[in-house]
Amino acid sequence: MQLFLIASIPAHENFCAGDFGKKAVLRDNPGVDLLHCHQIGTCRAWEKAIMLRLIPSRNVPTIAVLLTAIAGALRADPVELESIPPALKGYMGREIAVTMHYLGAPWLTRESREREEECSTLLAALNLKPGMTVCDLGCGNGFYTLDLARRVGEKGEVYAVDIQPEMLRLLDERAKEAKITNIKPVLGSLIDPQLPPASQDVLLLVDVYHEFSHPEQMLRAMRKSLKPGGRVVLVEFRLEDPRVPIKLLHKMSKKQILKELPPNGYKLVEQFDKLPWQHVMFFEADPAWREPAVGSE
Repeated sequence: MQLFLIASIPAHENFCAGDFGKKAVLRDNPGVDLLHCHQIGTCRAWEKAIMLRLIPSRNVPTIAVLLTAIAGALRADPVELESIPPALKGYMGREIAVTMHYLGAPWLTRESREREEECSTLLAALNLKPGMTVCDLGCGNGFYTLDLARRVGEKGEVYAVDIQPEMLRLLDERAKEAKITNIKPVLGSLIDPQLPPASQDVLLLVDVYHEFSHPEQMLRAMRKSLKPGGRVVLVEFRLEDPRVPIKLLHKMSKKQILKELPPNGYKLVEQFDKLPWQHVMFFEADPAWREPAVGSE
């Protein structure tokens, strides 16, 4: 068989992570039936998927040769590359959930969401002020992003971070339709949301932290992005409540959250317990925390 690279890759753009063998449909190319995505790495500027089509042939160039050639070309590019360690399967006794695929984005903007989750109550609990800089981390198609942008006003700014460029395109379409211009889409990586240092008043993570494949790296990068007194707001479906109709892997208990965040440099400063399905926990950087020395256990 032969391997053909069928996706175009713009200059100074790189690739998103994916598992070789994971199936996806490239809707813009109806003649392509099956695609595979292979992780090569990420860069700070952008991420793209390398799509490979398997076509029967007598010639058999190996996957390794093809990927090595592409990776070599990328290293010659001036864009800085990151080295991403293997993804964790679990963390501190918790199994890590798989990231929601962009094809499931309509579920995020379902008509019943306000009724089920009381999203407007959550937004009010954030106590946002005009002029603030806020991050919607794991923004998806922007269900919360647009409301955050309205609340911080024209003098404020919302960084909308996601690791799937398709999600950011969906967000951009919704923002243009709503004529909202104070949103800054950011393509993050698996280990870094790519936020400026000391830039954020609030980082909002709604039902996303439990999907982080590299939680320690992400928590470290998030911490660096906070302004003095800035807050991380963690929103997660309640594992303690069996009535919450969400898969167990996509729930977290308060006990587990407090097992994970304080050892990574955060202190709990506030809780909001009035949502029907979710915990809301407010964290700030702990000034007494010291990052472990490299090589220490």
